[in-house]
Amino acid sequence: MVKTDVLALILGGGAGTRLYPLTKLRAKPAVPIAGNYRLVDIPISNCLNSGIENIYILTQYNSVSLHRHITQTYKFDVFSRGWVQILAAEQTAKSTDWYQGTADAIRKQRLELEVVAPRDFLILAGDHLYRMDYAEFLRAHRAAKADVTLAVLPVSRGDAGRYGIVETDSGGRISRFHEKPKDPDVLDQLATYPDPDRPYLGSMGVYLFRAEALYSLLDSQSGSDFGKDILPASIGRRHVQAYPFTGYWEDIGTIRAFYNANLALVEPGAPFSFFDPDRPIYTHPRFLPPSLIDRDCILDRALLAGGCKIIRSEIYQSVIGIRSQIGPGARLTRTVMMGADYFESDADREANSALGRPHVGVGQGSVIEGAIIDKNTRIGKDVVIRGLADRQDVETEHYAIRDGIVIIMKDGIVPDGAVI
Repeated sequence: MVKTDVLALILGGGAGTRLYPLTKLRAKPAVPIAGNYRLVDIPISNCLNSGIENIYILTQYNSVSLHRHITQTYKFDVFSRGWVQILAAEQTAKSTDWYQGTADAIRKQRLELEVVAPRDFLILAGDHLYRMDYAEFLRAHRAAKADVTLAVLPVSRGDAGRYGIVETDSGGRISRFHEKPKDPDVLDQLATYPDPDRPYLGSMGVYLFRAEALYSLLDSQSGSDFGKDILPASIGRRHVQAYPFTGYWEDIGTIRAFYNANLALVEPGAPFSFFDPDRPIYTHPRFLPPSLIDRDCILDRALLAGGCKIIRSEIYQSVIGIRSQIGPGARLTRTVMMGADYFESDADREANSALGRPHVGVGQGSVIEGAIIDKNTRIGKDVVIRGLADRQDVETEHYAIRDGIVIIMKDGIVPDGAVI
C-alpha cells in the first residue's frame, strides 16, 4: 500500500573523504556497487518496496553523476503520485551558506518540505547496504506514539566508536544518546544490551520524525548535525523510541568497508543478496548485451554484470562490473572491477593503440589481486597489481593505496608491464 503521508529524505553526504579516491569525482551515494548498481539505489529501493514513493534526495558534493543517475532511472508514469526528486544545495536570499551538516541540509529545505506537508519524515543515509521494510518501522513508530524513532542494532565495543550509542528502558524508549563515544568509562556505562559480543545498541542513521517534532527540534537547536546535536538534545524533551533491527546492515563509509561488502556478495550464504524477486533493488536499465564468456575461462565465485567480454581468463572471488573487458591470460583474484561507461569502438581502439594507450579494460596476461578497479580504466598487458595488508597509503595520478588495497582511479591508465 502506497503511503502518501510519509516523505523520505535521503541525505547525499559530505565530501566522503574516507571513501576517497572513489569519491574524487562523484558523491558517495553515486559510488557503484555489486557491478550493476549505485549505493543510492539501496535506500530508494527500500522505500519503493515499502510503499513510500515520495522521495527527496539532498545533494551537494560532486553531485553531477548522482543527479544524472536519479533523473535517468526513477521515472514514474502519469498514473502514479510517486516521485523521486533532487534538492540541491543552493544559495538564497535567506541563506548564502551551503549545507553545514545533515540537520542543516534539512533545515535549509524547510519550505520545500512544508509544501509536501507529510505526517512523518523518514530520514536515510545514501551510503548504507541493507534491506529493511520501512512500513514495519513506520507502524512501530506510530504504535509507540513516538516523536522520533531510531533504528538500532547491536554492535561490539570495537565498533561502538563509529556509532551513536543509545541506552533504552524496558519499553524501548531511549534515555541516553552518545555520539561515537571513545571514553572507556562512558562505554562501560552504555554496555547494556544482553549480548557479550555486541553489548551496545548503535544507531543505523535511519530515523523517523513526526513532522511537528522535526520542525520544533530544528527551530530550537542551532546545531547542524543529527547525531551530534539534534538527537542528543531530543532525549528527555521528546519521546524518542528505539526500533531494533536484526538484519544485515553495513555502512559503506571506508575503502575497506566498501571492498569487504562487495566481496561478501560472492560468498556462499552471503549476508546480503540482490537475488530477491519480492523486494528487488532497482537501478538504471541499460539494455546491455549478454556477457560473453570465451573458451578456457575459469570463474569461481564471481559476480558478473551485463555487457562483459571475458577471453580465456581466470576470475576468483571477484565482482566484475558492466561492460568489463578482460583479455586472454589475465587473472583477477579478490578484485572489485567497476567496468566502463561505454564500449570502446574499433576506431577508438586503433587510435589509442597508435598513442601507446592500453584499451579500456584489463590487458592480456595481467595479474590483479586485492584491488579496486574504478570505471573506464585502461590496464595494459602483463601488468601486476597486488594489494597487501602492510602497504603504506600512497596516491599518484592514476592509482592510490588505502588500507592495503590498490585502487586504480576512474579513467586511470596503467601501461604495459607495470608493477604496482
